[in-house]
Amino acid sequence: MRFIDLIKMGARNLLRRKARTALTIIGVIIGTISIMVMISIGIGMNRSFEESILENGSMTVISVSSNSFYQDDNGNWVDKKQELNQDTLEQLRSIEHVKCVTPYIYGNAELLAKKKYTTYFSMIIMDMDCYEEFGYPALEDGTYPNKENSKDRVYIGSQMYLDFGYFNGSRYVNKEIDFNKDKVELKFQGYEPNPKKREFSYELKNIVTIPQSQSGYSMTDYYAFMDYDMYVKLYEKYANTLKLSDRKKALESIKKFENIQINVDNMNNVTDVQEAIEKLGLKSESEMQYIKPMQDTANMLELILGAIGGVAMLVSAINIANTMIMSIYERTKEIGIMKVLGCKVGDVKKLFLFEAGLIGFVGGTIGVGLSYLVSWLLNKYGSDIFSGLMGGGMYGESSNAPMSVIPFWLPFFAAGFGILIGLISGFFPALRATRISAIEAMKNE
Repeated sequence: MRFIDLIKMGARNLLRRKARTALTIIGVIIGTISIMVMISIGIGMNRSFEESILENGSMTVISVSSNSFYQDDNGNWVDKKQELNQDTLEQLRSIEHVKCVTPYIYGNAELLAKKKYTTYFSMIIMDMDCYEEFGYPALEDGTYPNKENSKDRVYIGSQMYLDFGYFNGSRYVNKEIDFNKDKVELKFQGYEPNPKKREFSYELKNIVTIPQSQSGYSMTDYYAFMDYDMYVKLYEKYANTLKLSDRKKALESIKKFENIQINVDNMNNVTDVQEAIEKLGLKSESEMQYIKPMQDTANMLELILGAIGGVAMLVSAINIANTMIMSIYERTKEIGIMKVLGCKVGDVKKLFLFEAGLIGFVGGTIGVGLSYLVSWLLNKYGSDIFSGLMGGGMYGESSNAPMSVIPFWLPFFAAGFGILIGLISGFFPALRATRISAIEAMKNE
């Protein structure tokens, strides 16, 4: 039997029983929509979850603090003191998958403008070679700070509040300061100055503003940044202006760190790096250690939603099988005539498989098209309805993430799955058709 004859006969047989064929195709459409929309909702929820956690910080950053709090095997919180120094930095750099390691110091200083207007200055001191690795925004010219170009620079966040002023005896007088025009000096705090020596100050001549981050909640928005080597150089000069006892304390303080930040090459390797840090006798923290159980839950939910859609497709498969079996009973004499006329057994099987596959193809194709419509409706109205029922949550007003996400592979998967279900459902009825005796079939009324 020629392929074109197969197509004509299969289509004609299905059209002869329009109502039953239409109902079976509708079942496949519903199954296809169910499996495609359920999977798309699962993907959408997973993506919304990932976007929400990425807004809270980089998933590849690990923090090691000198004061570490962790839960022991009994569930009790334990405070562990950890000494962090240059040797610790070198040990951490040697761990596989570690891209960047830096001291992360929160510092404070006083800014003095025009010799009388002052304000306090909050800084983050770090190795500026790690700035880009931590996902901080580029500068206005599109470049990123690094150790080489940060030897004499200070980077100021666009939302940093600097209230310059002085108290004139009766009231506080504010003054607008222009860093490009006015002389501004930086002074470190913490120790009493040595009256026998000139007080340390550093004139800020090279100040760069960091543009506001997209989220508006980045550390770069509200802090100033200084390279660690520059900070050490300035702080040593400051220490040399102190009394001998304070000088030793100040110099000792810059050799030990309160916090070390580590950037890992991939979020999937964060857990392995934390285990390596544990072997060094250090406790660490990362967003991933808290996120991973939630991420596993989101993935499980995606599988459950896909399984629910799969059940609907299973019902469609049963409908196709039922339609094909009924077709065989009704066409027993026709099958006998085909065999008597010399039609091959394989051609009979192909005919019924083609009819079952055609039902799956038509239903799957229409189902894919309607799934896009359902997905659009869910994204337009579903989030508001879901948030109203749940009282906010993942799809609250602040979330811009779509509720349903259809990746490029999903339509092909759904349509192909529909065809596959049709072929599988039609296999045993087709096999039954080939086993019908031609003589007995001719006697059938």
